[in-house]
Amino acid sequence: MSNADLTSIFLLLLLLLGLAHLLGYLFIKLRQPKVVGEILAGVVLGPAVIGRLHFAARLTDVANYQGTTLNFIYWLGLLLLMFLSGTETRQLFTREERREVGWLAIVGTGIPFLIALLLGPWLVRPQLAGPSGNRISLIIILAVGVAVTSVPVVSKIFADLKILHTRFARLVLGVAVLEDIGLWLALAIATATAGTAVLKPRQLALHLALTIGFFMLGVTLLPRLVKRINKSRFNVFARNSPVAYAMSVLLAYCVLAGVLDVSVVFAAFLAGFAVVHKKRKLFAEALDAIGKVSFAFFIPVYFALVGLKLDLVRGLSWKMMFIFILGSCVVKILSVSLAARFAGFHGLDLINLAFTTNARGGPGIVLASIAFDAGIISPPFYTTLVIAAVLTSQMAGAWLDYVLRQGWPLLTPTAAEQAISNGEPLAAIH
Repeated sequence: MSNADLTSIFLLLLLLLGLAHLLGYLFIKLRQPKVVGEILAGVVLGPAVIGRLHFAARLTDVANYQGTTLNFIYWLGLLLLMFLSGTETRQLFTREERREVGWLAIVGTGIPFLIALLLGPWLVRPQLAGPSGNRISLIIILAVGVAVTSVPVVSKIFADLKILHTRFARLVLGVAVLEDIGLWLALAIATATAGTAVLKPRQLALHLALTIGFFMLGVTLLPRLVKRINKSRFNVFARNSPVAYAMSVLLAYCVLAGVLDVSVVFAAFLAGFAVVHKKRKLFAEALDAIGKVSFAFFIPVYFALVGLKLDLVRGLSWKMMFIFILGSCVVKILSVSLAARFAGFHGLDLINLAFTTNARGGPGIVLASIAFDAGIISPPFYTTLVIAAVLTSQMAGAWLDYVLRQGWPLLTPTAAEQAISNGEPLAAIH
């Protein structure tokens, strides 16, 4: 690689990083998710805006990242995002509100997923499919796209609004975590079935068995094994270089997934799930250091590169986007409202839960990126999924901000919470 090529890459990274943080800061001030500004940075530098100018021709050529450097940064940012999301997953599980979380996860996610899955054969069209996809993988992607809820973006919205400690936040994040585990399994199956026009039964069965087996090991035996290794007195590596050790766990999972022909993105999520455990936070500082570097450079650049791939000139179908966003939002909001009603909620509670769990955010964008890179979906459908993720996240953030500014409760207080607020003894409610 010549000095001129390196200079072009460094300049593009400088512009992507600077503009991503600038627009991210602006969107935070506008009470919008930061990720929207980061994606918009790529859109601004892409073919729809600056890329159309003559002097930017060299940058747009580099932006196609047909070489290995930007591809590596793109994938590293994606893997780090999923790894850090996995580390948050274990910390979000609680023993409280199991009934409510169960109803919201099973009904609120299951109904949209099953509706899209059952109607998929009639909904999918040739314009949705990519060069390497097939009907089965495309239907699964459509179903996941309708049902997914964002853990990173929703948790960031809660943190910005200072409601991360509330029962409402615990419920929504608990549901989102359960959704992510199930839907990531579905996504891994979709990528395993992609790549052949005619699926061979034996090959498909082997892919599915390896994917499901890797998932089961990733949430049962492998976390226990990693926990034992973490606590071992012979683990000098972990004690002396915890950051390097945590990154090694991530890389080891990705290598194992690559050998088994399982999605490395799915592996990164499970690696984060395994490296943290409840009783002993060995790597709290290490994960904090990884998170600071990742969210300062790799993840903003990843989202900016996502925006860079959005071709809003030739890769946008207004009809497709309108139908998908309207249909998926209606199905998701009604399903979550029904689930919340079964769980015992009513009134404003239903609206708050439905609008918040409708935010697709980061996972929606990751879903689109993985499906597009695997050749399962077309550029217009990729653009549709990303825009849907952005708009639904904006809707959730704007609605919650409005509710809080009005002084309305996010959830109706329970009898115990009401007793505590009134200064009554808990025994009085029994």
